[in-house]
Amino acid sequence: MTTPLPGEPPREPLKKKPPVEPLKVQPRISVVICAYTEQRWDDVHAAVASVRAQEYAPEEIVLVIDHNPALYERLKASLPDVRVVENREERGLSGGKNTGVAVANGDVVAFLDDDAVAAPGWLRAFSRHYADPYVAGVGGMTLPMWPGSTPSSELVAAPVPTSTGTRPRWFPEEFDWTVGCTYRGLEAGPVRNLMGGNASFRREMFPIAGGFSTGIGRGIHRRPFGCEETEFCIRLRQRSPESELLLDDEAIIWHRVPPERARFPYFRERCYAEGLSKAQVTRSVGTQDGLASERAHALRTLPQGVLRGLGDTCRGDLSGLGRASAITVGLAWTAWGYAVGRYAERRTPHAAPGAAARPNGEETVQ
Repeated sequence: MTTPLPGEPPREPLKKKPPVEPLKVQPRISVVICAYTEQRWDDVHAAVASVRAQEYAPEEIVLVIDHNPALYERLKASLPDVRVVENREERGLSGGKNTGVAVANGDVVAFLDDDAVAAPGWLRAFSRHYADPYVAGVGGMTLPMWPGSTPSSELVAAPVPTSTGTRPRWFPEEFDWTVGCTYRGLEAGPVRNLMGGNASFRREMFPIAGGFSTGIGRGIHRRPFGCEETEFCIRLRQRSPESELLLDDEAIIWHRVPPERARFPYFRERCYAEGLSKAQVTRSVGTQDGLASERAHALRTLPQGVLRGLGDTCRGDLSGLGRASAITVGLAWTAWGYAVGRYAERRTPHAAPGAAARPNGEETVQ
């Protein structure tokens, strides 16, 4: 705190100059959706329908197709009011997002997964934070639509699901991140990073951070990698320390979980791939920032989850033992993936200074 004059109350420290000029009007929000496969045809149309139904109208909907010319032509004909473009960068989610940002016209760019639908107040919840010039990005609450939930074909006409299906009894809420959803332990307020399928950023932040790294994330590896948004958010904060990232639990979307991702083999594989991804992130941004949230989650939230599961078992819910076991296995496989990834990274030449924002995309771990 600054030193007050005699008789004056203590002064609050002065805030640094905001990273951007404050918006004098309500922000224009472009919504970017990245798609890659015909198998999600109904999902994509449901996602678009949910954006059309927003209480806070978007500036535009940008649909980026990831190196699939046939899908590009079909969706361009099917969605004439949507700006359908082809991914101009490397194959994968990062390249698709970078393409969406490059063509978007809004003051804010929001991202929605192609297999998700947004609640009607989703964009309104985002928009109310951007009057604060220190806010660089806002994310939301992502809820799972488990197998048995409202099918996407019905969500095209009514984008809010009437059923969210049934969670497997062994599946711990602490690991909902493995299916792209908000997990137990993640709370509203300032956060280190946003979840990529339910996030928004000021347009001015992308030149500062340097875009999404095309060597990290989905679409370039055989395994279910992730973390492109984690690396981006950490890099953004490193280059603009005064910027803030917020999680608003009223910015709600529902994310579809297909049956194969609700099974234990995928759970285990996703945890291992997350460890590999975190090794890539720490190579780019360092271990202190790259693992700060993970340490807190592993040391506080996960032990509480194990104890909760064991307590449920003692009270007669035998599936509690399954949840406690899944937490233990998930942590072990994530840690193992991270160790393997770090070993592989040490055997690979490091990128030149300044290249961390755009890794070369080589896959060093199988």
